[in-house]
Amino acid sequence: MQGSHALPVAAILPDVQAALAQPGNLVVQAPPGSGKTTLLPLALLDQAWAAGGRIIVLEPRRLAARMAARRMAGLLGEAVGETVGYRVRLDSRAGPQTRIELNTDGIFLRRLQRDPELKGVAAVLFDECHERGLESDLALALCLEAQAVLRPDLRLVAMSATLDAAPFAALMGACPVVTGAGQSFPVETRWHPPAPQARLDQSTAAAVRTALDETEGDMLVFLPGVGEIRRVEAMLAGGLPAATDVVPLYGDLTGDQQDRALKPSPAGRRKVVLSTSIAESSLTIEGVRVVVDSGYMRQPRFSPATGMSRLETLRVSQASADQRRGRAGRLAPGICYRLWAEAAHGGLPAFTAPEIAVADLAPLALDLAAWGVRDAAALAWLDPPPAAALGHARDLLRGLGAVDADGIITAHGRAMARLPLHPRLAHMVIRGHALGLGGLACSLAALLAERDIARGSGQPRDADLRWRLDIVLGEGERDAAPHGQRVDMTAVRQIRRLAADWRRQIGAAAHAGSSDEAGILVALAYPDRVARRRSAGSYLLSNGRGARLDPQDTLGSEAFLAVAEVDAAQADARIFLAAPVSEAEIEAHLGDAIETRDAVEWNERSQAVLARRQRRLGALVLRERPLADPPQETIRAAIIAAIRKAGIEATLPWTPGLRQWQARVALLRAHLPAAADWPDMSDAALTGRLEEWLGPWLDGVVKLSQLSGIDLHGALTRQLDYAQQKLLEAEAPTHWRVPTGSNIPIDYDHGDMPVLAVRLQEMFGCADTPAIAGGRVRLVLHLLSPARRPLQVTSDLAGFWQSSYRAVRAEMRGQYPKHPWPDDPLAATPTTRAKPRPRS
Repeated sequence: MQGSHALPVAAILPDVQAALAQPGNLVVQAPPGSGKTTLLPLALLDQAWAAGGRIIVLEPRRLAARMAARRMAGLLGEAVGETVGYRVRLDSRAGPQTRIELNTDGIFLRRLQRDPELKGVAAVLFDECHERGLESDLALALCLEAQAVLRPDLRLVAMSATLDAAPFAALMGACPVVTGAGQSFPVETRWHPPAPQARLDQSTAAAVRTALDETEGDMLVFLPGVGEIRRVEAMLAGGLPAATDVVPLYGDLTGDQQDRALKPSPAGRRKVVLSTSIAESSLTIEGVRVVVDSGYMRQPRFSPATGMSRLETLRVSQASADQRRGRAGRLAPGICYRLWAEAAHGGLPAFTAPEIAVADLAPLALDLAAWGVRDAAALAWLDPPPAAALGHARDLLRGLGAVDADGIITAHGRAMARLPLHPRLAHMVIRGHALGLGGLACSLAALLAERDIARGSGQPRDADLRWRLDIVLGEGERDAAPHGQRVDMTAVRQIRRLAADWRRQIGAAAHAGSSDEAGILVALAYPDRVARRRSAGSYLLSNGRGARLDPQDTLGSEAFLAVAEVDAAQADARIFLAAPVSEAEIEAHLGDAIETRDAVEWNERSQAVLARRQRRLGALVLRERPLADPPQETIRAAIIAAIRKAGIEATLPWTPGLRQWQARVALLRAHLPAAADWPDMSDAALTGRLEEWLGPWLDGVVKLSQLSGIDLHGALTRQLDYAQQKLLEAEAPTHWRVPTGSNIPIDYDHGDMPVLAVRLQEMFGCADTPAIAGGRVRLVLHLLSPARRPLQVTSDLAGFWQSSYRAVRAEMRGQYPKHPWPDDPLAATPTTRAKPRPRS
């Protein structure tokens, strides 16, 4: 193996071989660039325990699998597909003589499901397992169980540059850890925080230009996604030094396009590689001496509350930032430009959240069911699947008919699990094939599984799936895109290849008809996202959430839509991809999910309780008719639900006096010794127990407008017993008698403490601040001018007379000369009048 001895990992290969001489597991920790991915599998080929068996190396990305296979085959002086091969989506180079086979995690999982014993496999190596992909975590858990039950001779090796070895070693049976040295060079870090309000693409393009001026060698630029790559590429076009090539690198590019980014630059030229996180680990891009890190990544986040996933743009973790920085020092000393302030670095998360903690777990739940696992806790996990997300996933599988009520996989579920698709799309393909639409379903599944073929054009993207399908189903770029839409033909060709592969797997012919049936196929995959039009561009989804289309979207007038892609907003989510579906199609193909029920519900439009017998798909009412004589308790429950939704402040006939009463009760509840005996009269508490205190007063009420006639005072005061009502009047009075004899109202609804607003002259002679609640609560005095403007706010009247009064007197007696401002207010007579006029 020419040149392999120069790689640092060569020094630990004897330790690796010794550790695996006996059946068991191993963790290998070696820095980036050490050669572990390339040399370690080769070092196991001639081991006695591996004789005749295959060594499977799992890579998180297709590009990494192809590149690693190419390097290993080159070291052996062979072509890929001989001793070393690979299997990735739509590409396989492996034959009968292949001993080392690189797989992506998804390819390996389907192999493992077909053959849990892994016949003919001597070892499985999990490369870059620190990335904690969902499929990688699942593959490790299933391999550990297969090893324990079926294959005690199977070796499992976890390999990474940055993983915390201890948790992996503990999970894998307290196995040994072999740590190797790396080959890295010093990397200088330069901090370049963006200008205020600068967009990410703008600040990245500016940093690239700066780095080109200040450095030498090829450059690797990390951006969160394909959209940012395209925008930065456009910004750099035509404005860079001569002999500079800008090339993109992301997972959906063709092999030739990826090779262009990975190959060394020709002599005399520089290369700027704009990449997603795909280049963070596993890959060595020759010639890179400079890294520009935008500091962002994109990760799918699933919300059990909405049942939807969305790609979120997140700050990178410190571990990822260090991985990116290290790319500049693989082959020589380098420089890393970080587009954030050095002071902000410590605020980044230490590690990226494992995908199992944030992703949609429907694929994992189907794999577990296919494996025969009903309790995920029975497997060994680094992080167990979150219960809420896993529960939601299992509910989805039951709804799709993939598992029965006990969670046991059905024949339909097994057919779904054999397809390399999300369970929703696998269900759609199988059901669509049964309807004679298998070819169309495969094209639609491929379209939905890949990124949108509509490229940014400065115009809102039209959501209609049908024109996209027409382009995919055609032979070239047909004139089917709405005005202003551009089409990514590279993505179209990839979608066509995927669709053809899936048609082969299910035995379907290519679709020769139109795309008009797309809507019902989408509805089969997303029955919870069938939408009914409420108004122009506004829809209600069958899962109960609101959704909207762009006002100019061509679908905005459709009565029903089947929505394939929508953001995860809690209300009025934006629809990105959808197709029309008819009510007849919904009835014909989603009948199992449609139910007839009696509904006594609040109607927002009429602002009244309506009783109807309805035919419903989830939250959507397909048809209804009036229901005679609904039970009174259901009417009461509906009106209470409406009050609760709108809020008791907006719906009930509150008066200022009732709000004062409410605040008085709250004060005594907070300050009297027997506070626990007083009911909580806050709006939140009242809302929570509407049935208890308001329900008896609602007989005959079916509209919110009728609530103005209820006796709210009686309903509220009945919650206090007689003794509490008497105590309320005594200890939280509505008025306070001041020295002039005036009864001044106390404002309990002003803030945290009750307020007495009184003219200053009426308090002459009063030395102490008035107090209520058994003397526990002093009133806040708003001492007013003769014009009733605030002069002083105090809870310490005695202190005011002794200090601030002099300044107030000096200022006010010139402004109000007709009113008394005595030197000694405590000795003065309180008054509501001005000084008497002098007699002539």
